[in-house]
Amino acid sequence: MSLQVPVVDISAYVAGGTPDERTACARAMDAACRTVGFVQVTGHGVPQAVTEGLAGAMDDLFGLDLETKKSWRTPPEVNRGYSPPKSESLSLSLGVESASRMKDFFEAFNVGASQATYPHAPGLPQPDYAENTWPAVPGFRAAVEAYYAEAARVARTLTGVFADALDLPTTFFADITGHSLDVLRMNNYALPPGEVELDGDLTGMGEHTDYGIVTVLWADQVAGLQILGTDGGWHDVVPADGALLVNLGDVTTRLTNEHWLSTLHRVKPPVVDGRIQRRRSCAFFHDGDVDAVVGVLPTCLAPGEEPKYLPVTVGEHVAAKLRGSRAGLVNTAADREAARVLAARG
Repeated sequence: MSLQVPVVDISAYVAGGTPDERTACARAMDAACRTVGFVQVTGHGVPQAVTEGLAGAMDDLFGLDLETKKSWRTPPEVNRGYSPPKSESLSLSLGVESASRMKDFFEAFNVGASQATYPHAPGLPQPDYAENTWPAVPGFRAAVEAYYAEAARVARTLTGVFADALDLPTTFFADITGHSLDVLRMNNYALPPGEVELDGDLTGMGEHTDYGIVTVLWADQVAGLQILGTDGGWHDVVPADGALLVNLGDVTTRLTNEHWLSTLHRVKPPVVDGRIQRRRSCAFFHDGDVDAVVGVLPTCLAPGEEPKYLPVTVGEHVAAKLRGSRAGLVNTAADREAARVLAARG
């Protein structure tokens, strides 16, 4: 059975739509978040020239030799810089043991919000708001910063849609994202022959949920991304023409007591003629303030319904996830997400 990812046009929030148009958009978003947790977002207003600039910058970086790229690597606790192939295992962020441990073959480069991004909030903890490591690649920083600004705008627009869809105060998400832990992760799935064994267990990026409030994803229209449906099966998802893929993170699932879904997803790029077909993606993670306490919203509890999660700060939650994916330590605080992974594997 195929799974259809809903398409939601957010132009009413981007270009100043009428109240009725905004209401229709919020209702469509609510339906998508309750049933799938992934959305094809159109009307986002990101110029094509900006995404083309991002793609070119990624090509310039990832086309360099591995040793050069490794010079921009940071320690696991610093979520910045270069991550080589097979240095991470996203399934460990869920507390799911992996026989081969750090096995995900994608390579990545991360930039994010630093203390300098939020001069109005001095004394932010490190390395949560670490300074960025910029590679010596001509034009890279300018192209990436241009896209980062657009993705951040889209993410904050989406939280405005979310507030209306959940019947929350207009400023609800703004109040917990004034110094949000935002990260832009550029991913490349392409390795030369001989680097990996092309077998049935090949993993581009292991099954995982995203950590924060919302993720805005630009990606090539190449097969590989799969999401877990309510039927227990994995389904292929490819961005529609001109669309950004948007999915919810664990913070939103906690707030809504799982009425909105942080959908499990993974990447299994196709192998063509014995080689991995190249695929690029770039995810903007809008996670929330490091010190924001997130718990189940009373308005998201039906009569007699109990909260499925205890309150936790965004920083504590994200740190546990990163200890799994980047440092190889099983996350013991993700039992509900881990159960979904194990059920799908079964």
